[in-house]
Amino acid sequence: MIEKDDIERVRTLLNENIGKRIKLTAKKGRKRVIVRQGVISATYPSIFIVILDSISEFAEAGRTVSFSYADLLTKSIEITVTESKLEIK
Repeated sequence: MIEKDDIERVRTLLNENIGKRIKLTAKKGRKRVIVRQGVISATYPSIFIVILDSISEFAEAGRTVSFSYADLLTKSIEITVTESKLEIK
């Protein structure tokens, strides 16, 4: 069960890494994984914002996506900061 302290711990970790480059791995169902590069833009009480890099010459850069802290805790997404991986226990 996810507790409020867990969410606060994740939010604090993300606050420390605002503005840093990340690799975002999202699990989208059966054997479907999407990997994107971006920057952590902001954190809010329930969500955090990531600005994605362009994925091809036809897609525009700067697309904004949001995720909940529970997504990290339930391993729906994984974030790797360029220096080190955010460990969520």
